[in-house]
Amino acid sequence: MNDHAPHADHEHEHPTWKQYKWVALWLTLITAAEVWIYYTPFASTSGYVPTLLLFSATKFAIVVMFYMHLKYDHKIFRALFTGPLIIAMCTLLAFFALFSHRAIPQ
Repeated sequence: MNDHAPHADHEHEHPTWKQYKWVALWLTLITAAEVWIYYTPFASTSGYVPTLLLFSATKFAIVVMFYMHLKYDHKIFRALFTGPLIIAMCTLLAFFALFSHRAIPQ
């Protein structure tokens, strides 16, 4: 009797080592860009924080999709993760908008 037969319908493709290397390279490049932005005159502009937040969100998505295998999981698990994440992000954006007038002057 074949022990692998009952699990054949549950198999899904995972990233290869080559894909992991590319993902690691992209994460390294994004991190290097973040560090470079931190040490440049760009840090004194109004686009500084949104740029770093965008880079951070991109790295978060890459890690979740590849290293946590969310890209390859069943759709219900993706929905259970991304649904509350979207709600949390919208809540944070609403708080930022609500309290933006109370920003500390520099």
